[in-house]
Amino acid sequence: MGGIGKTTIAKYLYNLNLSRFEGSSFLANVREIAKQQDGLIRLQRQLLSDILNGRKEKIYNVDEGIIKIRDSICGQKVLIVLDDVEKRDQLDTVLGMCDWIFPGSKIVITTRHEGLLKDIEVSKVYRLEILDSEESLKLFSWHALGQNHHIDDYMEASEKVVNHCGGLPLAIKILGSSLSGKPLNIWKSQLEKLKAIPDSEIFEKLRLSYDSLQDDHDKELFLHVACFFVGKDKDLTVTILDGCDFYSMVGIQNLIDRCLLTVDKSNKLVMHQLLQEMGKEIVRRESSKEPGERSRLWNSKDSINVLKENMGTRKIEGLIVDMHLLKKDDSPLEFFGVNRKRSFEEVINKSSLSNVWNSLKRYRFDIFYYQSLGTAPGISNPVVLETEAFSRMHKLKLLQLYHVHMNGSYEKFPKGLRWLCWHGFHFKSIPSDFPLKSLVALDMRYSSLINIFSETQVLELLKILDLSHSHNLANTPNFTKLPNLERLILIDCAMLLEVHESIGYLERLVLLNLKDCKNVRKLPRSMAMAKSLEMLDISGCSNLEEFPKQIWNLQSLTVLNVDRITINQSLSTGGEIKAWHSYIQPPLLKLRKTPEISWAALPRSLARLSLANCNLSEDAFPRDFSNLSSLQVLDLSDNPIRSLPDFIRGLMGLQTLCVKSCTRLQSLIGLPKIEELVIGHNTLLEKITFLSNPHRLTTLSSSIYDFDNLVEFMGLFKLEPIEKVDDEIVNNLGFSILRSRCIPAVKLYSSLTHTLLRKLPLQGCHEEHIFCVFLPGSKVPPWFSVTNIGSSISFVVPSLLNFRIQGLCVCSVYEFCNVYDCEPHTIISNTTKSLVWIHRPLVFGIPEADENMIWLSYWKFENHLEGGDELNVSVVGGEGFQVKEVGVRIVYKEEQEEKSSIQIQSAASQQIIMYGNVVPGTVSAQPARLNFYRLGTHYRNCRYCPLSYGDPKSQ
Repeated sequence: MGGIGKTTIAKYLYNLNLSRFEGSSFLANVREIAKQQDGLIRLQRQLLSDILNGRKEKIYNVDEGIIKIRDSICGQKVLIVLDDVEKRDQLDTVLGMCDWIFPGSKIVITTRHEGLLKDIEVSKVYRLEILDSEESLKLFSWHALGQNHHIDDYMEASEKVVNHCGGLPLAIKILGSSLSGKPLNIWKSQLEKLKAIPDSEIFEKLRLSYDSLQDDHDKELFLHVACFFVGKDKDLTVTILDGCDFYSMVGIQNLIDRCLLTVDKSNKLVMHQLLQEMGKEIVRRESSKEPGERSRLWNSKDSINVLKENMGTRKIEGLIVDMHLLKKDDSPLEFFGVNRKRSFEEVINKSSLSNVWNSLKRYRFDIFYYQSLGTAPGISNPVVLETEAFSRMHKLKLLQLYHVHMNGSYEKFPKGLRWLCWHGFHFKSIPSDFPLKSLVALDMRYSSLINIFSETQVLELLKILDLSHSHNLANTPNFTKLPNLERLILIDCAMLLEVHESIGYLERLVLLNLKDCKNVRKLPRSMAMAKSLEMLDISGCSNLEEFPKQIWNLQSLTVLNVDRITINQSLSTGGEIKAWHSYIQPPLLKLRKTPEISWAALPRSLARLSLANCNLSEDAFPRDFSNLSSLQVLDLSDNPIRSLPDFIRGLMGLQTLCVKSCTRLQSLIGLPKIEELVIGHNTLLEKITFLSNPHRLTTLSSSIYDFDNLVEFMGLFKLEPIEKVDDEIVNNLGFSILRSRCIPAVKLYSSLTHTLLRKLPLQGCHEEHIFCVFLPGSKVPPWFSVTNIGSSISFVVPSLLNFRIQGLCVCSVYEFCNVYDCEPHTIISNTTKSLVWIHRPLVFGIPEADENMIWLSYWKFENHLEGGDELNVSVVGGEGFQVKEVGVRIVYKEEQEEKSSIQIQSAASQQIIMYGNVVPGTVSAQPARLNFYRLGTHYRNCRYCPLSYGDPKSQ
């Protein structure tokens, strides 16, 4: 997207590096120049002039220019920046074929069109990120206040401006400069204006991305997404917009390639808020004074004004009325005058609607496109609209109504609706004259429906039906009238007892969600005929009595969620069904009939299986689950398992395992090569190991806390009593003489789990290539004869005849005030070899009050350290961490005993040249050519996210 800093960074890189090349050229604004007459030739001339030190070359056509550029740069190392490239021909014109570019040359391209890079060979793509809140506030303060920190009186207003900018540097700079020197009341007024009208300079800059879209199809699609679909599920959006005659899959991909849109991990559409505002402003400018003349109405106040004044026109394609988005002083009654207020009160006081409203107030609603389910404030005065107000909107296809009541006949209601989203629908059934024929998606969550619609209507186009949280719903429709239905969502329909038997005839049904339908007692046997069904969610159907026997033959089923169901389980091994005697019953409830599951009969197609909170122990599963060879995600959360069930070790395709809230879990031994492990509230867990090391774990749960018993995480760390540690390691540290001494237990803190571990006898901590010990003390031990007061030491490594350096021992003495302010880490810099190692321990010792702690670490370097190398060692740790003394000891290959080790070290110390203190942190400022190694921080490369379930396509 524009304004994120691509050109700024490119200029910085160019100026920083141009002296290293024989020739260089920065071609700015390639997109704009290329549009001009002979623009491509102008770019070629500039490139040649830059490379040839100002010499002018005559070029009469593009092909001639390509040849001259080739001849000029093919024999020299050049740096070329092509800024703001939009099309492939702009690259070809300047660079032609890349084969003749001289080795060592660098070509930097900035573009808004990521898809452009897929067609050319690029060594690396760097996607710029928006600024975080702290960076944004600093940048804004520079431009608005002339300093990099805020002023208290302006802090609240500054934060609001920064939030509005969404981390976009261009917007921060423009708004900051416009407010510079202005009084606070002007700032507040500007903020109010921005809510209604975007800044024109920012708008024009961002609009360039919109204007660059290749055709009107993609432009219209962008406007639809900006106004109605940000935050919506991608598959839902594609289904609806395909029904509106868009080619949505290719169109959305084009928007993604242009960096106008992204899709998050939950398959939701994400757009930067300023891009979204830009799209809405384009629509607003269609008719700035008359909202009824615009193509899209997303602002509820504008929508209500149009409907109140009956100003709707055939230009309107989409409309939203959401009472939650209106300000408190914009009471819906004020829009309708005294007479309508009286009629509204008469309607709402009817008993049926009153009951509905009392029910609705207990819940939070899915508001517009950015607020999730939960506790939205109740609407004491839902607006009442007249159906006549829609009669002239002949092109209306997208209609979203939230907590709106409707009066009148639907005979003249728009017939071309593709998406009707009406939360809080107040009728017991859909009126017979309501035009449903063209609907592709019908969303009536939180409705008062008992029966949906007349059995006589056939809705051939309907693909999505969502009636979730309709607590009075008693029946599902006859699905033979909905022959093309693909997604049926009935979450939390409390009164629903069963699903119509005709559901098995839905040949295209891919998703059935009955989550928390607590009164459903059976599933129709015909479900086994739904051959396209990919996801079945029956979690929380606590009164379910039986499954159809054939349901496990659904060979398209990839996601199955059966959480929180009381199950009478059967284990199947070798074709023999063995009844399981254990019944899982909620406390204080009588035994009742419960459904049976045959593990062996689960379909081979399953990729995701959730069995959370089913009271399953590790013995409840068969040893062999080979029929689930396709399983990728398994959720066993909130079950009384104590160890890893045997069958999991055989799931070689498993990628994600979730064992949250398994409060009895003590070990996870022999995990397969999973990529994601979701743990949390496993207070007894001690060990996590894998079948092989290194494992491929890249994701840890975000709730990895309260693990005060965790002493081993394979590949990350392992705590071991010092008496069990390998003798060679102990001798290398010069630590063997302390083994016989009585050392008190040490408090250890895990930075991996953010947990204070239970107090343990003296432990050694194994991490990758590093071994650490923490013990009480206030002085570097005497066998570390090379010491320095402070946090760092620099020296030249001595050369000893017939001895080869094996590793390095580092000792530091520290104290700190608050464990949460500390991030201790050791930095070793070999400036001779341009190598830097940074180690942040996953476990570190916590000294008692008014005491110090000794940190001993052994680093195995092998060939990375030689005599004559200049070495700097620093130990730092944040505001709450103070290092008092540092010591270093070199370990040589031939050392076998502690005594000889100390003698050799003593001899070596005489040859070490001391440099004195180095300011901690300067190591990180080494030139870019340095090779950095971060040790013991594998988990910091992991992403953190909770496990979630949904449409299989969205996962």
